[in-house]
Amino acid sequence: MSDLFEPPPDFPARSALRRDCTACGACCSAPDIHALGKPLGVPCRFLGAENTQGACLCGIYLERPAVCRSYAPDWVCGEVAPLPTLEARIRRFLEIYGLDPVTG
Repeated sequence: MSDLFEPPPDFPARSALRRDCTACGACCSAPDIHALGKPLGVPCRFLGAENTQGACLCGIYLERPAVCRSYAPDWVCGEVAPLPTLEARIRRFLEIYGLDPVTG
Protein backbone atom coordinates (compact mmCIF):
# COMPACT_ATOMS: atom_id res chain seq x y z
CA MET A 1 0.00 0.00 0.00
CA SER A 2 1.31 3.45 -0.83
CA ASP A 3 1.99 6.13 1.74
CA LEU A 4 -1.24 8.06 2.41
CA PHE A 5 0.83 11.20 2.89
CA GLU A 6 2.39 11.09 -0.57
CA PRO A 7 0.38 13.46 -2.79
CA PRO A 8 -0.81 12.19 -6.16
CA PRO A 9 1.34 13.24 -9.14
CA ASP A 10 -1.17 15.92 -10.15
CA PHE A 11 -1.16 17.55 -6.70
CA PRO A 12 2.21 18.76 -5.44
CA ALA A 13 2.02 19.52 -1.74
CA ARG A 14 1.88 23.22 -1.04
CA SER A 15 2.65 22.88 2.64
CA ALA A 16 4.49 20.61 5.04
CA LEU A 17 2.67 17.31 5.34
CA ARG A 18 1.25 16.44 8.71
CA ARG A 19 0.60 12.93 9.91
CA ASP A 20 -1.77 13.73 12.74
CA CYS A 21 -5.06 15.54 13.11
CA THR A 22 -4.75 19.31 13.33
CA ALA A 23 -8.43 19.86 14.22
CA CYS A 24 -8.78 22.02 11.09
CA GLY A 25 -12.42 20.94 10.69
CA ALA A 26 -12.18 20.22 6.95
CA CYS A 27 -13.08 16.53 7.22
CA CYS A 28 -16.12 17.49 9.31
CA SER A 29 -17.19 20.15 6.83
CA ALA A 30 -16.26 19.43 3.23
CA PRO A 31 -17.44 15.85 2.57
CA ASP A 32 -21.02 14.74 2.92
CA ILE A 33 -21.63 12.53 5.96
CA HIS A 34 -24.73 10.46 5.30
CA ALA A 35 -24.82 9.03 8.85
CA LEU A 36 -25.33 12.57 10.17
CA GLY A 37 -27.47 13.88 7.33
CA LYS A 38 -24.70 16.39 6.55
CA PRO A 39 -24.51 17.73 2.98
CA LEU A 40 -21.38 18.40 0.97
CA GLY A 41 -19.53 21.62 1.80
CA VAL A 42 -21.49 22.41 4.96
CA PRO A 43 -19.90 22.22 8.43
CA CYS A 44 -21.33 19.44 10.60
CA ARG A 45 -23.86 20.70 13.13
CA PHE A 46 -21.75 19.06 15.85
CA LEU A 47 -18.54 20.87 14.87
CA GLY A 48 -17.61 23.60 17.33
CA ALA A 49 -16.62 27.08 16.24
CA GLU A 50 -13.00 27.82 15.34
CA ASN A 51 -10.92 28.85 18.31
CA THR A 52 -8.22 31.51 18.18
CA GLN A 53 -5.76 28.97 16.73
CA GLY A 54 -8.22 28.00 13.96
CA ALA A 55 -8.99 24.61 15.48
CA CYS A 56 -12.51 23.15 15.39
CA LEU A 57 -13.52 20.36 17.75
CA CYS A 58 -16.25 17.73 17.47
CA GLY A 59 -19.06 18.13 19.99
CA ILE A 60 -19.95 14.41 19.85
CA TYR A 61 -16.43 13.02 19.58
CA LEU A 62 -16.99 10.08 21.95
CA GLU A 63 -20.30 9.19 20.25
CA ARG A 64 -19.39 10.06 16.63
CA PRO A 65 -20.49 7.61 13.92
CA ALA A 66 -18.23 4.90 12.52
CA VAL A 67 -17.52 6.83 9.31
CA CYS A 68 -16.02 9.64 11.42
CA ARG A 69 -14.13 7.22 13.66
CA SER A 70 -12.52 5.52 10.68
CA TYR A 71 -11.35 8.72 8.98
CA ALA A 72 -7.54 8.92 9.01
CA PRO A 73 -5.49 12.02 8.15
CA ASP A 74 -3.70 11.90 4.80
CA TRP A 75 -1.88 14.25 2.39
CA VAL A 76 -5.01 16.38 1.95
CA CYS A 77 -4.68 17.44 5.58
CA GLY A 78 -1.28 18.92 4.81
CA GLU A 79 -2.86 20.87 1.96
CA VAL A 80 -5.83 22.29 3.83
CA ALA A 81 -4.85 22.59 7.49
CA PRO A 82 -2.51 25.60 7.05
CA LEU A 83 -5.23 27.70 5.39
CA PRO A 84 -6.42 30.56 7.63
CA THR A 85 -10.17 29.89 7.84
CA LEU A 86 -12.54 26.94 7.85
CA GLU A 87 -14.21 28.37 4.75
CA ALA A 88 -10.87 28.37 2.90
CA ARG A 89 -10.12 24.82 4.07
CA ILE A 90 -13.53 23.61 2.84
CA ARG A 91 -13.06 25.33 -0.51
CA ARG A 92 -9.59 23.75 -1.01
CA PHE A 93 -10.77 20.28 0.08
CA LEU A 94 -13.60 20.38 -2.45
CA GLU A 95 -11.27 21.74 -5.12
CA ILE A 96 -8.80 18.88 -4.61
CA TYR A 97 -11.55 16.33 -5.20
CA GLY A 98 -13.22 18.29 -7.99
CA LEU A 99 -16.45 18.65 -6.02
CA ASP A 100 -18.97 21.46 -6.15
CA PRO A 101 -21.04 21.90 -2.97
CA VAL A 102 -24.06 22.89 -5.07
CA THR A 103 -24.06 19.91 -7.44
CA GLY A 104 -22.01 17.36 -5.46
